[in-house]
Amino acid sequence: MDRVQQWIDDGTALCREALADLDAPSLLPGWSRRHVAAHLSLNAEALGNLVYWARTGEERPMYPSREARNADIEASANRPDDVLRSWFDTSARTLSDAFAELTDDQWQTQVRTSQGEPIPATRIPWMRSREVLIHAVDLGTGLTFADLPRDFLVALCEDIRTQRGDVPAIEGPLPDQAAYLSGRAYSNLTTADGAPAEPLPPWL
Repeated sequence: MDRVQQWIDDGTALCREALADLDAPSLLPGWSRRHVAAHLSLNAEALGNLVYWARTGEERPMYPSREARNADIEASANRPDDVLRSWFDTSARTLSDAFAELTDDQWQTQVRTSQGEPIPATRIPWMRSREVLIHAVDLGTGLTFADLPRDFLVALCEDIRTQRGDVPAIEGPLPDQAAYLSGRAYSNLTTADGAPAEPLPPWL
């Protein structure tokens, strides 16, 4: 858990640095950095709902619906710069504080992701680390998957392969494999027969 928290802290810091220029484009089609900032803040609050569920036993889903989530991102992206940055900081800090309140037993509570997948609450920090580190790259500051912690990339590849059923065997550098598996730009990857790896649909 300590290592995952370090990934969260590192990813949060990298994302926060990028929010100095909110009007720059991100690497995600149709999204500026404003959209990424709004998404990350809403994600922190959504994961906070799962922490609340684990702590109280009262079911609280991440989002009312996917449509509501998407509408909230679009609307929230128009908030003033200082409001977006403050929201990002506050939501990240609130989630971190909520993690610290859970007991060992509460961490074992089963909750559900936004896709309806049942998971133990121990998975929630990993979900947040995934969000902040991948989106730190998506924010388009020049950071690449090669700049992310190697042990995070290993865990990310294992996690995606476990969840996706459409992943062929690929060969190439670990950062490119992580980018490929998460639906981002990559190079230098081949399949087992030596052919160039074809892109996968976006994952996050």
